Amino acid sequence: MSLADLRSYLADGVPTGVGNEDCARRQWWAALATLQEDFLLPLQPLQGLWLAAPLPALYEPALLQQLQGWVWAPSDLNGLLPSHAPLLPGAGKPAQCGSLQRLALAEEDGTDPLLVVITPEIQVALCLDGPAEGRRLIVRFDPEALSEALGLLDGRLLSQDPAASAELRRALEQLGPLRSDDQLGLRFWPRLGERLAAMAPSLTLQPLVHGGRDLPAQDGDTPRAVSSELALLEALTHEVRTPLATIRTLIRSLLRRSDLPSVVRQRLEQIDGECSEQIDRFGLIFLAAELQRQPGCEQPLESHDLARTDLSAVLHQQQELWQRQLERRGLELELEIAAGLSPVLSDPARLETMLGGLIDRFSRGLPSGSRVTVSLLPAGSRLKLQLNSEGHDPSENDGVGSGEQRELVGPVLSWNPTTGSLQLSRQATQRLFNRLGGRLTERNGSSLTVFFPVY
Repeated sequence: MSLADLRSYLADGVPTGVGNEDCARRQWWAALATLQEDFLLPLQPLQGLWLAAPLPALYEPALLQQLQGWVWAPSDLNGLLPSHAPLLPGAGKPAQCGSLQRLALAEEDGTDPLLVVITPEIQVALCLDGPAEGRRLIVRFDPEALSEALGLLDGRLLSQDPAASAELRRALEQLGPLRSDDQLGLRFWPRLGERLAAMAPSLTLQPLVHGGRDLPAQDGDTPRAVSSELALLEALTHEVRTPLATIRTLIRSLLRRSDLPSVVRQRLEQIDGECSEQIDRFGLIFLAAELQRQPGCEQPLESHDLARTDLSAVLHQQQELWQRQLERRGLELELEIAAGLSPVLSDPARLETMLGGLIDRFSRGLPSGSRVTVSLLPAGSRLKLQLNSEGHDPSENDGVGSGEQRELVGPVLSWNPTTGSLQLSRQATQRLFNRLGGRLTERNGSSLTVFFPVY
């Protein structure tokens, strides 16, 4: 029995979905928050168990400490990040870690999220299911479906890890009689709707690309391994950005109050800025993984997919945002734009996000006190956008051009072992700008240039 079979069983009888991946993921995160904050946390002290895939779905510390868990996770998950910075509790350690046991996710299990929670008072199963443009959130409270789901999960454990199956059976017996609340669904869905209404969408959320096609292997990896790694990376970026968007929404609702002390307002604005920066940063990682999974990812977009873009205006509009971003790291920003520049051919919807990511990538390794100069000048039939830094010695840090200080982590990410910084690889960044009509070049030291064709 695969976990994909279990999701299909839970989906039986549920109306066909009509949403895309973004819509479904937002519902998933709202459902997780509603379940944990509105229904499980009030039940203190709490006992019970949970089973999830392909990542731990529960995130409230009180629940993780009290409930016994099993997580099916990809066996190559540790390859995405260094082993000393695991993404899962127990990663790089023995499978058992406190009350959480990690199990191997099989290829036929798929990567859609799944969660089953069983407590004496609340029993529920959640999952995402459906094709790319027919995604849906499935939430089941009915005892018959949950009993069958537990039977399927026990069968999976029995074939994969008999000891874990026996442990699950013992944990269920210790719970004693389960009390099913017939009104639970009637109370759950209105709270979920309220939470969804309060969630602000991120401008950088993009739909996943589904298709299951194999990709060219890189550095000895098999095509299937590369495709699986990119699919997992896409899922991870969604799981990071969506709760950050929720936090940002709550922060901005507080900032609308007029009675906040100045120091509190300042701290909230800093949190808002950090959330926005990380949402955009992980958005770019997602776009890079999405692009890598598309055929012809090395080719620029067709001219009819690009548009007349006033690059000078874009830079002026983003100046204040970038300045605040750099000030948090003790850096300065200087903008130098020549007069009377022609528009360029690009994708204005994604260009702002890409430029913000470029500023982040360029400045992340700079020491405090440095100045980042962004200049835009004519260069024949192109405009030259150049980033330079002053006030530091490039040989003392990784900068933007010391590739020998960075290690590739999969097809789109690189990692600085000195600082722990994880960001887009040079190749992935070049590919993204190429799709937007630009051509990125980097020079060892402290210079980065993008050429855009004049419209």
